[in-house]
Amino acid sequence: MDAGLELAAYAAVQNLKAAGLTAATAESCTGGLIAALLTGVPGASQAFRYGWVTYCNEAKERQLHVPHDVLERHSAVSEPVVRAMAENARQLAGADLAVAVSGNAGPTKGAPNEPEVGTVCIALARKGQPTHTETIFQPNLSRTAFRNLVASRALALLAQAK
Repeated sequence: MDAGLELAAYAAVQNLKAAGLTAATAESCTGGLIAALLTGVPGASQAFRYGWVTYCNEAKERQLHVPHDVLERHSAVSEPVVRAMAENARQLAGADLAVAVSGNAGPTKGAPNEPEVGTVCIALARKGQPTHTETIFQPNLSRTAFRNLVASRALALLAQAK
């Protein structure tokens, strides 16, 4: 495992524990990497509640209750979709925070309405606060490098949460 990612996960868990917060993850393009990194930290059970891997749209709809029309209108790789993923994951898990990611790791573009390879949308939902969303475009990365970049950013958001 990448030492930088392990350190980022450690920082996220320590921050969550120090703040008395719990978190959940809703992942698509990272395939559970963020949850695996978090649960690799000793004591993570004090801060980590649930993790979902919702790789296909059907899973996003069934497991995280992302509205079908939002997926159709915006595509799976969009800020409205990750916002719904994060907000619903937070609520379903009974967690204080939830981070959600959905992206196109390539090597080819999917459906015509999908963003370009190297695009990822990330959301951080927190009870009682507006949900933070962002889009990152990093073309020309391998799938592994892309997934690591996405996981690193998601962990950083959890490490900075107050």
